[in-house]
Amino acid sequence: MTEEIQKKMQKELELLSGIQKDYRKAVAQKQQLDSQLNENKAVKEELLLLKKDAEVYKLIGPVLVKQDLEDATQNVIKRMEYISKEIKRTEDHIFALENKQEALQENLNKLKIDLNKLKTKA
Repeated sequence: MTEEIQKKMQKELELLSGIQKDYRKAVAQKQQLDSQLNENKAVKEELLLLKKDAEVYKLIGPVLVKQDLEDATQNVIKRMEYISKEIKRTEDHIFALENKQEALQENLNKLKIDLNKLKTKA
């Protein structure tokens, strides 16, 4: 009986470890997305300060390519929308992982209690 509980605990611990790894990855991804969003906000603010006839260049590889101010602004806005959606998706994923972690922790605590009860009986 105690061996079964220990095997279950080992399985739960392995699952928990995997979820914690996924959680750390998701949090790092969210931080990266937040950083990208902030960079794009700064770019958008700079673009809004420019006059209509200002020349804007986009870096594509090693080359600067001239771009229309309106196109550049729209591209930045679209990129910000995309990044915001990715942030929302990542936050939902993080929330789901947190719930899984809590459930596994509860299961582990129950298994520990059961194991301790069996040990005290023996």
